[in-house]
Amino acid sequence: MAWDFEAELIEWRGPAPFVFAPLPPELFAQIKDAARGLMYWGQIPVIARIGDTEFDTAMWPKDGRFLLPIKVAVQRSERIDVGDVVTAVVRLPDERG
Repeated sequence: MAWDFEAELIEWRGPAPFVFAPLPPELFAQIKDAARGLMYWGQIPVIARIGDTEFDTAMWPKDGRFLLPIKVAVQRSERIDVGDVVTAVVRLPDERG
């Protein structure tokens, strides 16, 4: 199963600044349930796509939603940055799509 969503990219400063696409809160329970057995430390490994760029990463929960980290290589290839609105698709790594 794949989940597509639209999000405004945000920056969250942890140990280093990162750019994230926050998933809609209404997807939280659905994705968490589908990812049983894949979660580690609350993170869920996913294959994500933004534009023409597909990448592996792990989403993690924050404030009742998941945050999808956007790698620098993806930001560069898709010419996106904090404040841009993107359409993204995420799927679990054991699914084809």
